[in-house]
Amino acid sequence: MVRAPAKINLFLHVGDKRADGFHALQSLVAFTAAGDELSFAADDTLTLAIDGPFGAGLSAGRDNLIIRAAKALPGTAGAKIALTKNLPVASGIGGGSADCAATLRGLNALWGLKLATPALQEIGAGLGSDVPVCITCRPQWMEGRGEIVTELPALPDLAMVLVNPGVGVPTGKVFGALKERRGVGLPLPPPFAAASDLVAYLKDTANDLEAPARVIAPVIGDVLDFIAAQGALLARMSGSGATCFGLFQNGTEAERAAAAIRAAHPRWWSVATRISAAIYD
Repeated sequence: MVRAPAKINLFLHVGDKRADGFHALQSLVAFTAAGDELSFAADDTLTLAIDGPFGAGLSAGRDNLIIRAAKALPGTAGAKIALTKNLPVASGIGGGSADCAATLRGLNALWGLKLATPALQEIGAGLGSDVPVCITCRPQWMEGRGEIVTELPALPDLAMVLVNPGVGVPTGKVFGALKERRGVGLPLPPPFAAASDLVAYLKDTANDLEAPARVIAPVIGDVLDFIAAQGALLARMSGSGATCFGLFQNGTEAERAAAAIRAAHPRWWSVATRISAAIYD
C-alpha cells in the first residue's frame, strides 16, 4: 500500500500573476496522517479501480490524474491500481495531486524504474502545480506556481482537525475574486524547536485565498468560527478551499473537537489527525 496524505498549506501567500497565467505563490506545506490509499500490482494492462467514502462519481478513465501519471512515466507498463478515496475531492488539501504523486512513487517501485526524487518531481510538475510538493510528503517551502520546493526540517508534532463543509469552491473563481495579497517576499523559516514556535510563526502569516473563498462560499467562515470555538490554537483554510484546519495542543483535544463538529454539523466531513513527518513509499 502507498499512502497519499492530505497536503496542508499552513499558510499561503499570493504574489503577482505571471506571464504564463499562474500566480506566484509562497507556502509552508505540511502533510497529515490522514489520506488516501493506493495499491499497485503487476498486470498486462493498465487499470484503475476506485472505492472509499469519496470514490463515487470519480472517473477511472484516461483523464484521471492517476492514469495520466502512469502514462507520464518512462517505460509505461501494465498495472492494476486500486484507489481508496478517503479525502474529499477538489477540497484544497491536494487529494488528486497526492494520489498522482503516490502513483509516481508506487509505479516507480513496481516497474523498477529507479527514478530519483528530482526526476519524479519534474514529471509531476507537468501534471499539476501541487504534485511536486507531494512526492516526498515531507514539510516543504513551496514557491513559483508550486513547482519550486525546498525540503525543510521536520515540524513539531501537532494535532490537527480537518473540516470540509461539502461545498465546491472552483480554484479559478477564487483567484479571480482575489483583491488583497501579501506577496512572496518571506525568507525560509528557521527550524521550529517547539509547537508553540510554529503556531506563533503562523499567526504572522495568512492564506490570501481565504477571503475570496469566503465570499464565494460563506459557509467557510462558519467552519472557521466553529473550529476556533473548540479551542484551536489556529484555525485557517487550506489551499483554495473549502477544507479548513485547526491546530490543537494534543490528540485528545483534536478528537474532542472533531466529535463536536460532527455532532453539530453531521453533513460536514471532519477528522482528527496530526502533522506527519514521515515519507510514504
